[in-house]
Amino acid sequence: MARTGHRASLLLVLAVATSVLLLAAGATAQGCANATFPAGRSFERCDTLPVLGASLHWTYHAGNGTAELAFRAPSGSGGWVAWGINTAGAGMAGSSVFVASQNAGGAVSVLTTVLESTSPSLKNGTLKFDVPVPPTAEYAGGAYTIYVTVALPGNSTTQNTVWQAGPVSSAGAILPHPMSGANLHSVKRRDFLSG
Repeated sequence: MARTGHRASLLLVLAVATSVLLLAAGATAQGCANATFPAGRSFERCDTLPVLGASLHWTYHAGNGTAELAFRAPSGSGGWVAWGINTAGAGMAGSSVFVASQNAGGAVSVLTTVLESTSPSLKNGTLKFDVPVPPTAEYAGGAYTIYVTVALPGNSTTQNTVWQAGPVSSAGAILPHPMSGANLHSVKRRDFLSG
């Protein structure tokens, strides 16, 4: 009899734990699903990324192999955020990225660059994939949002994505991001078709 009671208790604990995990997963998905964007912008899918408080929103267009994206990450106005795709593998080095920041006057701009090493020069340049619509960005509510449409490299819906956040100098220069904690875990293999 005691054994049956133990099993029932164990099953109840497992059921409660499973319910908590499902609710947490639902809350995470709902968090990015509740995001709003300026008039005329909407996305079919979203993902709350595992670190840096970031989220990715996208619509995949199978007809031309492009993904229309919005990357959003919290930051102070004296910071920068970045999102990109690494066509060579996982990690930051080799990634083609979009970096949003503000100048001293508060104007938001997007730098496009390839991170050739772990100490990149951050010069505006051509990426390793096509960008049919020039990227734009905005800063509102303590977060940057980068809007971009990319031709998925190799016409593959599965890509190695990266994202990052860091400080800006008083002169407006992009400074290195922290080299510890969450900043070292901001990579994810993404399937733009299945989500």
